Amino acid sequence: MAKLTTIKGPSVHLIQYLRDTPPYNSLEGLAAWAASIGMKALQVPVDPRLIDIHRAAEDQAYCDALKATVAQHGVEISELSTHLAGQLIAVHPAYDLLFDGFAPPEFRGDAAAREQWARRVLLDAAQASRRLGLKAHATFSGALAWPYFYPWPQRPAGLVETAFAELGRRWRPILDAFDAAGVDVCYEIHPGEDLHDGVTFERFLAHVGGHPRACILYDPSHFLLQQLDYLAFIDIYHARIRVVHVKDAEFVPDGRQGVYGGYTDWVDRAGRFRALGDGQVDFKGIFTRLAKYGYEGWAVLETECAFKHPEDCAREGAEFIKNHIIRVSDGSFDDFAGSGVGPDGVKKVLGIE
Repeated sequence: MAKLTTIKGPSVHLIQYLRDTPPYNSLEGLAAWAASIGMKALQVPVDPRLIDIHRAAEDQAYCDALKATVAQHGVEISELSTHLAGQLIAVHPAYDLLFDGFAPPEFRGDAAAREQWARRVLLDAAQASRRLGLKAHATFSGALAWPYFYPWPQRPAGLVETAFAELGRRWRPILDAFDAAGVDVCYEIHPGEDLHDGVTFERFLAHVGGHPRACILYDPSHFLLQQLDYLAFIDIYHARIRVVHVKDAEFVPDGRQGVYGGYTDWVDRAGRFRALGDGQVDFKGIFTRLAKYGYEGWAVLETECAFKHPEDCAREGAEFIKNHIIRVSDGSFDDFAGSGVGPDGVKKVLGIE
């Protein structure tokens, strides 16, 4: 059994708070804001307003300066994230135009150039993470098979296998680069990605040879909306979970809509994201399992509530996470009732000596 671990936190994923106005347009400004509401760390998206990822890959002094910038406010960097670049590693043509905006203007309209740019970002993120002293990295897998997740019309034989083989081929050299840097690649298991549940993660893992750096960003909100057992998921995959997004959700189906949501906006969907404590996710169960299985990473707030202002989500979320982190025991609750029998007396107790 893994040693009980007190989870680190709270951290906050900055991507939903990044703006073009102070204090939300710079790493220092966001660090000061996060610290003021009780955050202890930042999950930093690779965005030029926050980090020059190409410079960070090469320049240790620059990385040291980034750490010092946030440290002066009493916080640290928990992870870097490349969700947008990760998405561009594999884009089905049906989504080509919609995802084009994830890349810089000079790479738009050229799928091959866009993918090459995304790969460069990922490779540089591996080195930047190493220089920043980080052990895990958050990203998306991208998707080639997602348009065919529901088998109608009938999927051609071999379609899924071919898609995952290609996804594995594209990611294998990136995983190797992260391995050389000593950093885990944590795929957010998320609808819209080819890695959207346990079965698809296992498919991918088979095509990258069970790569030790192919790990999981666990976010229970995406599992609740799929009606997947998100507590059992931890029991099964805890050895691969290296990043956790703490995000709430609710699923309230009715006579008109269910899991697929009827193309409605988030406010009107049967399944929607909520502020922490306003949804249905069993966070006591989640934090208990993470502590039980020795999760050594951070509890990272992600805010995508359909109703509550994100500032309130962050302020309340910091306290919510703090109150749910279990300070694990350093002994057994019944130590006071110890028998005093040592190893030499065990056989006597059993009556076999």
